[in-house]
Amino acid sequence: MDFARSRILTATRSSRHSGYAASMSGSGATLDDALRTRTATNLRGFQRQIAQSDGLRAAAVALTLIADADGAACFVLTRRASKLRNHGGQWALPGGRLDPGETPQIAALRELSEEVGLHLAADSVLGVLDDYPTRSGFVITPVVVWAGAEHELEPDPDEVAAVYRVRIDELDRPDVPRFRAIPESPRPVISIPLLGTHIHAPTAAILYQLNEVAIHGRTTRVAEFEQPVFAWR
Repeated sequence: MDFARSRILTATRSSRHSGYAASMSGSGATLDDALRTRTATNLRGFQRQIAQSDGLRAAAVALTLIADADGAACFVLTRRASKLRNHGGQWALPGGRLDPGETPQIAALRELSEEVGLHLAADSVLGVLDDYPTRSGFVITPVVVWAGAEHELEPDPDEVAAVYRVRIDELDRPDVPRFRAIPESPRPVISIPLLGTHIHAPTAAILYQLNEVAIHGRTTRVAEFEQPVFAWR
């Protein structure tokens, strides 16, 4: 696929609505065997927290590590189709509710295939992060997946308006994450500046924990971070 490249923090998209978001922090960490080994080791040593799911619907998202055209380590981020009934037009990770009998790992891989056309085997799963209960009635299990290089992304237009590869180094910028107080909750609202906008929780919280735990090996919890009020519905 022919992707345009940029050296500013904006995303360029091809006619298939799939693109690269270039890093502001240099050439970017390389997606290589050393990164895979480090990430898998960090996740094996992480004692994840499982949320009480009473009354909440189970869901899973895929935190997909993939290369860009320069071989830099990226994660997959989507913009949901505006016509979707729930959270239309919002930034998201590939994912959705679990079907009967599914594990979070199986659901994350299925949604990754359905939403962005990335078909990966079960052994691509490196580990799982903390559950994140949402204001809209879900408990999300984030599943870290290794895609590697040489993969095209083919978003389903019924679900995904655009899909991006964002360099993981963007999560190490000094302005990441950002917090603000809101009168509706005692918990701080977390956001991450990316793609010329702000990515909010739950996606922002999950991405922050991905970087802290899987990439850097730091035990950091994120369930206490709040979503903006518009995401409570």
